[in-house]
Amino acid sequence: MKVKLFLLFLIFSGYTIAQQLPARWDELTATDWQAALDKSSKTCILPIGILEKHGPHSPLGTDLIHVREWSSRAIKQEYAVVFPDYFYGQINEARHQPGTFALPSRVIFDLLEATCDEIARNGFKKIVILNGHGGNPEFIQFFMQSFLNKRHNYAIYFYNPGPDSAYATQMKKLWKSDQKGDMHAGERETSTLLYYRPDLMKMDRATTQSGADQKRSSLPNVYTPIWWYSSFPNHYAGEGAKATKELGEIIAKHEIDSFVKALKVIKDDDKTLQLQNEFYDKVDNLQK
Repeated sequence: MKVKLFLLFLIFSGYTIAQQLPARWDELTATDWQAALDKSSKTCILPIGILEKHGPHSPLGTDLIHVREWSSRAIKQEYAVVFPDYFYGQINEARHQPGTFALPSRVIFDLLEATCDEIARNGFKKIVILNGHGGNPEFIQFFMQSFLNKRHNYAIYFYNPGPDSAYATQMKKLWKSDQKGDMHAGERETSTLLYYRPDLMKMDRATTQSGADQKRSSLPNVYTPIWWYSSFPNHYAGEGAKATKELGEIIAKHEIDSFVKALKVIKDDDKTLQLQNEFYDKVDNLQK
């Protein structure tokens, strides 16, 4: 009887430890490391935000806070290790606003590469980039294509969800502003933060600056790097004052559920790294 009780204690203790295993990289102990690698299927989430003005009412770290909350809630359903706060992205267009942290392009590229390499050196085979900043996708996609320039023993995944008509219909019922003009610190982003971190929002300031398109430049079929500033000099695009926590809840629950599904697929994936190695092998064979 004592032996049975002891075995039950060991089983229960192991289960409790597994349940209590932290997900954040910085909260794990070195002695937890192997358990975290095993439980995550060697998968690490790299949430990337930015530090920039988000209208007059939302915190500078809105994008960073967003992906932090998003990932921390998703891993409660599907475990993966979450890399600590990372806010080194592309944000040159906001350098005229206080609080913006904008590093040179070469630096952010090298830093992201070194970060991914170091994550992999610690045993991870899959790195999932979760982006919260609208100015990052082009940079991230270019980085990922450049990833094929030399052999790596790990794979990178960029979570980039597609349209969802049922979700769009649900959102439309609560949406109050013009969705076409809602691009930065407007109703969508403000609603999301009102749900995740209402304590940080200064909603009484949301109408103190204009988030309307100033239309100061019009060059058909021509792109210039100053296009954003010409349209939105306040670095604010939309109507944050129309945001609601109810809309934020719909957005947050949908993005968490969608990311959890993607995370499960990524953890089960054994094809990407296999194809990647096949590609590198063929590249190497050309040099022989």
